[in-house]
Amino acid sequence: MKKDVLIIIPAYNEEGNIEAVLEQLEKPEIADFSDVLVMNDHSSDRTNMIVKKHHHALVTHVFNLGYGGGLRLGYKYAIRRHYKYIIQMDADGQHDVSNIPVIYKELTTPDADGNVPDIVLGSRFVERSTLFPVSAAKNIAFHLFRRMIRISTGQTIMDPTTGLQGLSWRAALFYSKFSHFDDRYPDANMIIQMILLGFRVKEVPAVMHIRTTGESMHSGLKPVIYMIRMFFSIIATVFNIKVLRWDESVKKELNT
Repeated sequence: MKKDVLIIIPAYNEEGNIEAVLEQLEKPEIADFSDVLVMNDHSSDRTNMIVKKHHHALVTHVFNLGYGGGLRLGYKYAIRRHYKYIIQMDADGQHDVSNIPVIYKELTTPDADGNVPDIVLGSRFVERSTLFPVSAAKNIAFHLFRRMIRISTGQTIMDPTTGLQGLSWRAALFYSKFSHFDDRYPDANMIIQMILLGFRVKEVPAVMHIRTTGESMHSGLKPVIYMIRMFFSIIATVFNIKVLRWDESVKKELNT
């Protein structure tokens, strides 16, 4: 039977974590309404074999596309197979699967004006979220990106780097197109882009855990490089929309 939701999991060398994640996603309260797609980003470990053992949809890249590149390919997969909603989560076990039904409910629940969200962000830093410790460097980045989002959009987003997100078909379709999605680090820059383009973005509390094994993509000096790159990416995004008026051509595209 066709299901409404596709759960996309980007994975790179996650043999120590991904099996436990898949086992949780196979429980009836989640599997009844969702399918799973793992985007294996040229892993050199047993990630590929583990996913095959669990019989989930699997795309294995022949070379490393990066986190954002894998997600965009996943969006294309979802659109071509007519899923109504997409939920993306990490393979490292940090995103508790109990968040999946919560995000699905938010994606399908209209507000007082009858509108449903285009993007639902699972947040570590709003009321009723679980406590989640972060390093001093990451805390600085969070404060910077929150402020940049607030200044450029007028909206407050407490967790601008969350990888736990739910998308409507409309948002996923937009992201799946060329040049609409950052293929390296799609975080605060994409949130700003989508808000400025008129997409409805909502933040909900999430349950998250600390990674227990494997290596984060933000280890070592990577957080510093990430913060610098994201800073300039946000400036470029705001410039393209507010100065070069990219939003006008996009809105025409969305209305056709």
